[in-house]
Amino acid sequence: MQIPNEKWYTAVFQRRSRRKFNAKPLAPEVLTQLMDFTHVLNKEYSGARVQIVNQSPDEVFKGAIGSYGKIKGSPAYVAFIGNVEDSHVQEKVGYIGECFILEATSMGLATCWVGGFFKQEVVKQQIEISQNERVIAVSPLGYASEQYSLEEKIMSGFASGHKRKDIEDLCIQGFKADWPAWVKSALELSRLAPSAVNRQPWRFSVDTNSIKITVDDLKDSYHISKRLDCGIAMIHIEIGASHEGVRGQWEYLDQSEIAVFKANR
Repeated sequence: MQIPNEKWYTAVFQRRSRRKFNAKPLAPEVLTQLMDFTHVLNKEYSGARVQIVNQSPDEVFKGAIGSYGKIKGSPAYVAFIGNVEDSHVQEKVGYIGECFILEATSMGLATCWVGGFFKQEVVKQQIEISQNERVIAVSPLGYASEQYSLEEKIMSGFASGHKRKDIEDLCIQGFKADWPAWVKSALELSRLAPSAVNRQPWRFSVDTNSIKITVDDLKDSYHISKRLDCGIAMIHIEIGASHEGVRGQWEYLDQSEIAVFKANR
């Protein structure tokens, strides 16, 4: 699938994790458009898929607050599902899930990645899922309240919750001023990727015509894989590179080395 670069590039800067919704149902035309997009997305990628559930997720999040805060008023939600037999399931779910998140954002919808504190058994009752699949994460889906609630401000840190580590600290060999524009754009957009409790576990190595993404360490926290976070950052890298006219492909790696983006030159 050729990513809708400029639309998603803008969405990266617009996206915020929202927890309070106005309970307005998804407009039929919006739901149809999202369903059509999801169908294309699921056909394009293997090992992970997205499923929209057009009903309140109150039971999914009931009593499950964790580090996300209480989610209120969402009329629908989306499940991000992975094939557990795929050794790169976490990265693939992060990648395909963020594709959906950015498309929803571009349509004026609000979302919030939830990877550790939701009720798996409730989701399984509301979707079709095979034996080799697991719901890795979910997100509420709807129209956010205009004003941030006090809880949202506290849980996200409001102004501080969107803080990002310096690019110098994220690049293993340090930041190089003479890197091409596409590399700088890709790295800058990757910094804006969401991650569990804003931990930003990704690290980058730049080589001739490539960017490798690795994880800072293999110690997961909050019952959420850091590889999921890195999968989210992968699509941000791709969008940033494409914004500067560079396309490429991902090659998955092993252990702490997540994947390498190889530019077409």
